Amino acid sequence: MTRDLAREAVATLRANPLRASLAALAVAAAVFAVTAIVTALGAVEQSARQASARAFGSDTFLMTRAAADQSGRRELAAKLERNPVLRRADARALATHAAGEALYAPIAQRRGHVTAGPLRFENAAINGTTDVLGDVRDIGLARGRFLADADVTNAAPVIVLGADIADALFPAGDPIGGTVRAGGRRFTVIGVQARQGTAGGQSLDRSAWIPLTTYERVWGADPGLQIFARAAIEGQTQAAEDRARVTLRARRAIQPGRPDTFDIVSPEAARGLVARLSERVGAAGVPISIMALLAAVVVVTNTMLVSVAQRTHEIGIRRAIGGTRRAVLLEVLLESALIALAGGAAGVAGAIGALRIAAGAFDVPLHVTPSIALGSVAAAAASGIIAGWYPARRAAGLDVIAALRQE
Repeated sequence: MTRDLAREAVATLRANPLRASLAALAVAAAVFAVTAIVTALGAVEQSARQASARAFGSDTFLMTRAAADQSGRRELAAKLERNPVLRRADARALATHAAGEALYAPIAQRRGHVTAGPLRFENAAINGTTDVLGDVRDIGLARGRFLADADVTNAAPVIVLGADIADALFPAGDPIGGTVRAGGRRFTVIGVQARQGTAGGQSLDRSAWIPLTTYERVWGADPGLQIFARAAIEGQTQAAEDRARVTLRARRAIQPGRPDTFDIVSPEAARGLVARLSERVGAAGVPISIMALLAAVVVVTNTMLVSVAQRTHEIGIRRAIGGTRRAVLLEVLLESALIALAGGAAGVAGAIGALRIAAGAFDVPLHVTPSIALGSVAAAAASGIIAGWYPARRAAGLDVIAALRQE
């Protein structure tokens, strides 16, 4: 019986191709929007998490004078007034008392320009650090190497460039072995980072890394450092944080019960911020998707109502020769579902093609996963059934005599 009803539904759609196509087009547009939005938001979230992981590292934590994302404005101002800056001596004390539980990499940063011949890169983030940073964070080198212990010990004039800086200063050649100038000093390029993306709205590809000792020779001792740290044993981040807190409190002679005069930013806090931002961005996709599908439901509902109105006499004849209300209802629902499925498949196919073009143009991973494609088609089918329910009930409820009288 269901097969016969399906044949009747297909025959009806073929008899009215324009009407069916317009309804399917509305569904296709809605499914295209849903698929593209869900895929794009997923790519944004994944990119943000990957960038956060690259910027922050695994099993890492950050020691800083005051963390803006952990404090309100007044509290932040109070911390900046109360908390002393972190210095090289603090980093050395932490490393001395690490007891094998953590690795520490101090970082000093300033903004400046980097040049290579006539080419100039403005507002680069020039970082002075130690070779330990390569063990604390995933630097993500594309070519060359990162800083070595000898570079730091000898204050070597070497530099590792971020992708944007390397592309700008060496557009047609390999930067490795080339020379650049920063702070009036000549540096030899020993490494180039792979493209990192952004984290917290800041590009990670505008960074340059030099030995901290070299940094201090060029610009003097930095007034305040940040110290990246990583647990030496995977999964022991909390123990490493606790030791770092105890060590620094003891060094600063902070009495029990008194607050820390520094902040520790844990991996969970940093990634939690990214997760919250991603959730807020993702929340916008739900109402947009619902609105698009509702618009498609309205169009398909109107199309099916017109179809029922035009076939009133035919429905009356079928009922008069023994057709049941259930058969009429199922046939109309099948018509609506077939329209929605065809539109859904077309919408997913269109979204896949458009996102591939966008991915190539913007170098962003915009891939429609099988789950998203199946979910979009399923949403289209559900929308078709919802849209066809009222017209189907109306068709099934037609009075046979009145329907036969209508031409």
